[in-house]
Order: sequence, then structure tokens, then C-alpha cells
Amino acid sequence: MPVMIDLQGLTGQSLGLSDWVLVDQARIDAFAAATDDHQWIHTDPVRASTGPFGTTVGHGFLTLSLLPAFIGSAFSLADARLMINYGLNRVRFTAPVPVGSRLRAHCKLLAWEALDEGVQLTVEATVEREGMAKPVCIAESLLRCYP
Repeated sequence: MPVMIDLQGLTGQSLGLSDWVLVDQARIDAFAAATDDHQWIHTDPVRASTGPFGTTVGHGFLTLSLLPAFIGSAFSLADARLMINYGLNRVRFTAPVPVGSRLRAHCKLLAWEALDEGVQLTVEATVEREGMAKPVCIAESLLRCYP
């Protein structure tokens, strides 16, 4: 596990690969309920079967909301008592996430910046769907870490 002070030397390198996460209909429906986004391509399997993807698909923002889980399973900082989401720089949803997909993220350190009481990391998370070469999401996540 990298130590915060040593992270600067890891800029441009992989921080790890997350565990797989299943995007099933129950997860999609729960996200729709939490966000009031009930568009039929997400929540109506019968109608979605005749739609552009042939099945329901996960919301792009559902994939994005999984970043903390992906990052948390991809790497940890032994000397960080607190890691908070500070925001995002760039996000692209590059492919759909059909119901039943398994996703994981490759995390790469793009930048490291010292703060008064910790560090700010810019981590690129490339989210892949099992069995597919093209990623479903690429996001730059800003994390603030405090010892």
C-alpha cells in the first residue's frame, strides 16, 4: 500500500484494479428510485427489450456513483484516516451498461498535490465491462486524503 508521502513518485502509474460489481435490475431500480430517473431504458424491461439496447441499461450516473466502491477496492492508503471526494474533472460514458453486466475499474494516478494537511490526488478511473474491450466510463476523480 502506498504511503501518502510516496505517492508523488507514482504519478502516471497504476494504483490498482477494483473488485467486480454487478449491475443487476435491482441496483438499477434502486438508483432510479433514489434519483427519480425512471426513464424506460433503465426501468421497463419489456419496453427496453424493443429499444436501442435490447434490454434495460444502467444509468451513466449509476456507473459514476460506483467510483467510491471501485477506488476503495482498488487501493488504500495506509496512513490516510480520511479520504473524501472533492469532485471530478472529466467524465465520459463511452458505452452502455446492459443489465447483468459486471464492472470494475482500473485506477491510475494522474496527479499529486500537497495540501496544508494532506494531499489531493487526481485519479483516472477507467471502468470496464466484463468481456468488452471498450470501457463504459472514463472519469478523473479528485480525492483529498488526510493523515
